[in-house]
Amino acid sequence: MKTLLEKEALHAGVSKMAKQIEQAYEGRQLTIVGVLTGSVVLMADMIRLIQLPMRVGVIQASSYRGATTERGDLIINSELMIDISGRDVLLVDDIFDTGRTLTRVIEKMHEFGPNSIRSAVLLQKEGRVEVDYIPDFTAFNIPDEFVVGYGLDYEDMYRNLPYLAALEPADLEKHAVLSNNQN
Repeated sequence: MKTLLEKEALHAGVSKMAKQIEQAYEGRQLTIVGVLTGSVVLMADMIRLIQLPMRVGVIQASSYRGATTERGDLIINSELMIDISGRDVLLVDDIFDTGRTLTRVIEKMHEFGPNSIRSAVLLQKEGRVEVDYIPDFTAFNIPDEFVVGYGLDYEDMYRNLPYLAALEPADLEKHAVLSNNQN
């Protein structure tokens, strides 16, 4: 794996983004909703850094299935989400790639009557956006590579890495061999 962002750089970027969020919502109560499962690490760090009264919840959205880097149909499960009616909501996600997942989740969340919805993402991939939307807060712009670590995964692995890495073809082959040996 090729390291893209070390642990220290991730912390610095997330801290900077948290300060921007804190300033944007100054004097208001914030409801943070994380997109499962990729945003869990980012959200945990952010809620410890943002010094505002807040509520925290999750929503589940997934478009990747199994051993693939290609997207499938988006599935959104809002049953886990806390009440956001009349609230200022910050939707937190791990990565803004094409933008389709984030925009669809925001559309779904509007059905629940929030006062406002803004978005914060750890990463935005360069040259991939397919929608007319830009996240309100972004910690890092990255090249168009498949990344893992700090909550991002490949086949539900590597989320626990404290740094951000790009998977290379040899990593994918090694992973496939290990997965086949497990079956």
